[in-house]
Amino acid sequence: MNIFRFENPDALYLLALIPVLAFINLYLAKRRKKALEEFGNAELLNDLMPNVSFRRPVIKFYFMLFAFVLLILTIAGPQYGSKLQTVKRKGIELIVALDVSNSMMAQDIEPNRLDRAKRAISRLVDKLHNDRVGFIVFAGEAHVQLPITTDYASAKMFLNSINTDIVGKQGTAIGAAIDKGIKSFTTQEDVNRAIIVITDGENHEDDPIAAASAAAENGIKIYTVGMGLPKGAPIPVVGGRSNDFMKDRDGNVVISKLDEQTLQKIAITGNGAYIPANNIRNGINSLVDELSELEKSELEAKVYTDYNDHFQYFAALALLLIIIEFLILERKNKRLKHINIFDVKKEETSKDL
Repeated sequence: MNIFRFENPDALYLLALIPVLAFINLYLAKRRKKALEEFGNAELLNDLMPNVSFRRPVIKFYFMLFAFVLLILTIAGPQYGSKLQTVKRKGIELIVALDVSNSMMAQDIEPNRLDRAKRAISRLVDKLHNDRVGFIVFAGEAHVQLPITTDYASAKMFLNSINTDIVGKQGTAIGAAIDKGIKSFTTQEDVNRAIIVITDGENHEDDPIAAASAAAENGIKIYTVGMGLPKGAPIPVVGGRSNDFMKDRDGNVVISKLDEQTLQKIAITGNGAYIPANNIRNGINSLVDELSELEKSELEAKVYTDYNDHFQYFAALALLLIIIEFLILERKNKRLKHINIFDVKKEETSKDL
């Protein structure tokens, strides 16, 4: 089984220019058409400009646009991994448990608790070296989103797909997330392990302190990251208007507050530390430093060590499109402009009748 990747994935951001260029071309085409309509009658202008084509510039533009897309893909460097090897590295095993309950959409920290948490996890993954990492998402129940791995590119891809709809049952079961994390580590012995729980701490389902105690008994450290502020904020209704917020049975707006005390107790019980969201950047850096001080164990991982380049196919197709665009004239060909296969068919049809 081969794996596909881009050697320079940052180049793919240039694809954002494609809809912009298409919009600009459409806008300019409409302006040209409007200017001609103001200049005179369209049928009369066609008689005065028999060799002018309005379709050919559009066709030429889209040929160049597709060629530009292919050139961007060429620069990004598409590759297929063809050689899978088992390598040994020294690191730890880390599970990140992320709260995806509706309360994580509260906007007491910008842009909201969940997006800020995902950014923090992304920075954490960027700072890992040779460590195994896995993701658990939880609300009223917990699920493994990413089995423990050393593939950080896949980890970021899975991270981007996380939202509040990924877990069907609402609530906040921190204990279930910790229990699932304990079971999600590999069976390899003599490996230092840690679970990072990122949540607003409003636990309604189980006993997270007991779960943290069980983790500590298994030599697993528990770190908690508190998302939100103690004063709290209303929870936006997904898909609603900007001022639509969740309400209780009595019609009162629900205010979701950060429960720092619970998160601090979980961290203390789990021999870890608590990180407040208002200092999350420095907190993540401190957490990485603390994790790096844990004794590293030899971990085995299967990785692709040899990649074959396939950019030449994209480059060749881009060149072909550029040549075709060059050969298409903006004006009609004087010798071929009278040929119309539709008129021929029309004549044949009339004869048959």
